[in-house]
Amino acid sequence: MKRSLVLIGVFLLGMSGSGYAQVATSTPDSLTTSATSADSLLNELVDSKETPALLPPHMIFTQRFFWGPRGVLRNLKVAPLTPEGRAHELKIRRTMLVSHQVMGFVTLAGFIAQGIVGAKLYDAKGESFGKLLNTHSTLATCVNITYTTTALLSLAAPPKMVLERSGFSSIKLHKYLAVLHIAGMITTNVLSGMIDSHPELKPYHRAAAYTTFGAFAASIIAIKF
Repeated sequence: MKRSLVLIGVFLLGMSGSGYAQVATSTPDSLTTSATSADSLLNELVDSKETPALLPPHMIFTQRFFWGPRGVLRNLKVAPLTPEGRAHELKIRRTMLVSHQVMGFVTLAGFIAQGIVGAKLYDAKGESFGKLLNTHSTLATCVNITYTTTALLSLAAPPKMVLERSGFSSIKLHKYLAVLHIAGMITTNVLSGMIDSHPELKPYHRAAAYTTFGAFAASIIAIKF
């Protein structure tokens, strides 16, 4: 009886030792598998996490040329594409757009002055015609300079961070009118250079100038009010 109990005790001890050995042997593999699974899950979470875009997907060609991912300023290391850099660029953008508005009003005043002189020029004769013509030409040069400066301040400004909202807005109207007055400005200057040899183009020159002025004034009103 005692012998049987001893044999049973030895058998149970062996079974428990075998079970402990099995657990001890399998534990490192289980930990390794769990660690690998955890790493894979972590990688998936990291990979799936969206990083905020530093640049909008759509930019005008001048903004892409200067400020795009491979723009001139990026390649020259003048404006690194980083969150801190973009924050600084937005301050530059605000300054340029405020200057754009100021120069827009200066250009508008030049348009008005040029229009007044141009209207008098059509009826002037003799010496007064020559003086008015010189004044008109000087104003035209000044308007071309301020107009170009106004346009470049907008076209070369750093891009904004967010996309435009869908639907009609005053900013979109401002842009549509900009296309119109840019085309009108080019047409006015081209016809101006042809008037001396083709006087019959004067009415078209005046119509282009008035159209340009109207579109420009409307674009300022749209963005300001």
